[in-house]
Formats: sequence, structure tokens, C-alpha cells
Amino acid sequence: MTDEGIFLRNSWYVAAWNHELIDGKKLARTILERPVVVYRGGSGKVVALDDRCCHRAAPLSMGRIEGDDIRCMYHGMKFDPGGKCIQIPGQEKIPPKLGVRSYPCVERYNLIWIWMGDAEKADPNLIVDYPPLADSKWRGLPGYMHYRANWLLIVDNLSDFAHLAFVHTHTLGGSEEYAYKTKPVAIEKLDDGFRVERWHMNADPPPYHCKVIPNRTDKIDRRNIGRMLIPGIFLLDTMFAPAGQGAERGVQVPGTRQYRNAQFMTPETRSSTHFFWNYLHDFDLENPNISLSLRHSLEEAFMEDKAIIEAQQKVFDADPNYQLLAIGADAALTYFRWALARRIEAERNAARAA
Repeated sequence: MTDEGIFLRNSWYVAAWNHELIDGKKLARTILERPVVVYRGGSGKVVALDDRCCHRAAPLSMGRIEGDDIRCMYHGMKFDPGGKCIQIPGQEKIPPKLGVRSYPCVERYNLIWIWMGDAEKADPNLIVDYPPLADSKWRGLPGYMHYRANWLLIVDNLSDFAHLAFVHTHTLGGSEEYAYKTKPVAIEKLDDGFRVERWHMNADPPPYHCKVIPNRTDKIDRRNIGRMLIPGIFLLDTMFAPAGQGAERGVQVPGTRQYRNAQFMTPETRSSTHFFWNYLHDFDLENPNISLSLRHSLEEAFMEDKAIIEAQQKVFDADPNYQLLAIGADAALTYFRWALARRIEAERNAARAA
């Protein structure tokens, strides 16, 4: 079974939060159906290598970090950060072909980014720019979940705000009227995804927001601006403004509260996904309970998504040829899948030409 045409390899993916590498931890993680070990060397350098020794395929994640190198604890072969074997106990001559694949890594926004494709194309400037993740004006607690489902089913879910009304009635949505009374103001097609804006006017604040504000019965005007970017990055800017004060016209309304939501879908396999996220807020920054409450609310909501998405995956596993029919709300996710397919096809054509 080949993975050709399934994954976009020449792209930056999130491999881990940097706190997953503390205290000399070696992180074994499958990414795009490749076993990888990620660790922080003695110099602080983050290293990612194939998680299998070239000698007898013992996992290097069971090995020992020595400086920036890692030693396989089966027969003691040591590999440098570039994957080259630099020591074989009891053998002076090391054949040049002995080594494992190394993957480019960049640490940014407290995330470890990995490039699974052609290393010569791994330009750090291609990593998405999202300043709130590194801005002291925003607070949040990073999270991770594992889905037993293809990452594109999660992308589909996040691309459609209408599902908030039914899947998240008592968490993120607030009521089913969100699906009936709101619609996208605009869907902007981008080269690397799409941008969509949606307003809900004179509405009750949703349950997760009520938990962190004192004025829980006041009506609000709610705006969501979402960007879904290839290969699977969702950035959501949310604003809750006191209702009827002109926020939709750009008026700066006192009492407005905002959130910034960053979510990263990294395929583990064609039917499982690593899901990294952080939900940030810009108010009451001195109160740590705000971030903790939001973390709990988002986890509750994501579990609601997870139940449906993993059930979808079971349907596709049972009948891979099942044909889906589109509705109007699918415009954004349909475009995203088309844009991603074009990128993957271009990558395949370039590989064949080479």
C-alpha cells in the first residue's frame, strides 16, 4: 500500500509542543506514516530522525541522548543530528552508507515544526505567521489530542461554522439558532486555503464565554474570522462585543473581549491525526483561571467533535467508496480540498520529472 497522493510532504507540520521535550525526553511520533524520534540535544538544538536504527531497526527513541547525538541502545551505534553514524563500538571503520534520515526542524511559537519532504526546500519563512502565540498580550494553555480519523475530516469540521449550533449547542455554539440566523459575510479564496467571516448579532453569549465574564445575560454581537491554510492549519479570531454598539461597522466598543484560536492538524497516518491547539484570550490576564476555564471548555467541545469525526472515519473504513453529497455550507471545505489536491499533484509531477 502506497501513500502517494495522500500527503503533501513539502510543507511544515507541527511535530510537538516544545514542553514535550523537557527533561531529556525522547518523543516517538509517527508523522505522515513515518516513525520519527524528536529530542532536544545538549546544545538546545532540536533533532528529528527516523525512529529506527539502520542496523537492526531498533527504535532510536529507546536510545540515549549524548550531547546533540543519540546512541542506539541495542548495539551502541551513535548518530549525529544529521543522521550520520559516527561510532560503532568495536569497529573503527564506519561505512559511509550507515545512517538514518534526518528531518529539518524549527522551533517557533513554542511549537516544534518538522519538514517531511525535500530538505533543500525547507524554508523556515514558509512557517505560518501567527503573532498572538508569541505575544504577551495574549494568554492560553497549549493542548494536544489524538484523533482516530483522517486529518481532512477535522479540516472539514473546522471549515464549517454551522456545525457549532448542533454539535456544540451547550458549549461553543450557545443555541441552534446560530445555524439559522447567521451566514458567512464573505468567503475569500486564497492560494493556500481560504478566509471566512461570520457574524451573529444580538445573541446570547455562548456557555464557554459565560464562564469567564461577569455580565452573563447581556446580549452580544459575535464575529468569527477563520482562516484554513494548507496542509491543515486553522486560525480563528473571535470577538464578543456588547450588542448594538456598532462593532460590525468597525466601532471600538468598550467591554469587547477577544479570543485567538490556533489549531494544527498533523497526519499521523491516513486514518489518524495529531491535533495541537491553543485558545488565547486578551482580558483579565492576571487571572490564571480564565485560561484554565477556556482550556476545559475547548476540550469538552473538541470531544464532541471527536465523537462525530471518529464515527465518520468508521463509516469510510467500512465503505471507502461512499459518495458524499454537498450542501451550501460546504463551499469553503470543498475549495480547500481542491487547493490541497492541486498542491499534492504538483508535488508528484515534480518528483516524477526529477
